[in-house]
Amino acid sequence: MKELARLVLGLFIFDAAVTAPTLEPINYDSETYDATLEDLDDLYNYENIPIGQAEIEIATMMPSGNRELLTPPPQPEEAEEEEEEESTPRLIDGFSPQEPEFTRVLGPHTSEDFPTCLLCTCISTTVYCDDHELDAIPPLPKNTAYFYSRFNRIKKINRNDFASLNDLRKIDLTSNLISEIDEDAFKKLPELRELILRDNKIRQLPDLPTSLTFIDVSNNRLGRKGIKQEAFKDMYDLHHLYLTDNNLDHIPLPLPENLRALHLQNNNILEMHEDTFCDVKNLTYIRKALEDIRLDGNPINLSKTPQAYICLPRLPIGSLV
Repeated sequence: MKELARLVLGLFIFDAAVTAPTLEPINYDSETYDATLEDLDDLYNYENIPIGQAEIEIATMMPSGNRELLTPPPQPEEAEEEEEEESTPRLIDGFSPQEPEFTRVLGPHTSEDFPTCLLCTCISTTVYCDDHELDAIPPLPKNTAYFYSRFNRIKKINRNDFASLNDLRKIDLTSNLISEIDEDAFKKLPELRELILRDNKIRQLPDLPTSLTFIDVSNNRLGRKGIKQEAFKDMYDLHHLYLTDNNLDHIPLPLPENLRALHLQNNNILEMHEDTFCDVKNLTYIRKALEDIRLDGNPINLSKTPQAYICLPRLPIGSLV
């Protein structure tokens, strides 16, 4: 047991010696000192000096021999590197999976590349790009459900502007400069409910998805061929159709059964047929949903076709002279 205790004690002493501060010898330059410790006795010997006549002699003394200073043991280089790495935050590079994915768009009057949600305002699934002087539809996040880009300078809607946006429910492009729309720009949007294109320069509507419930293409340039034949026939959930302030010369037929509001004021509509709203073959037919028809501002005399309104809950608004 004694030998084991001595062995443990020896290991402890060895470890302490290894970790102890190292001693570095320091040599002193004798020329900078006036005396040494060996001369101290002779320098300050006051035994033979009378009382009252002693003088204090000032001198700088060099320590005798060499003196060793304590210096801390060197730290391992690896430990310093680890501490430095821990204190420095790691930057996410462009290939890191932690980096958020931003859709990019060219900002107006600049050649720099900006994320769409920095240029516009993104709140949950809604993107607001109003009044940003955009001249094209910006690339949108894939989960966009509501898109507003009013009061811009957009001139054309391309077929790929809304591609793969399967959750898109509303598009509002009021007050732009749109004069051209590709035929498939809206057709492949399965969830689109509201389409607002008022205050533009549109001459012809493209194919529209049958899922629409609200359409507003007021104040455009739609003429005789601006709306395709039976364009709204299969839109069974269409409730509001606003086509005011265009150049239409006829009412686009047939109208969906569930339509509630039809605004056609300030166009160029000249005539109406008895079966425009009602079924002349079925005198018991009543169209309860269609309560709001606006035809004022058109050169049509509503009093000439009284049989056209017998199935409606309310008469259209317009000239009776």
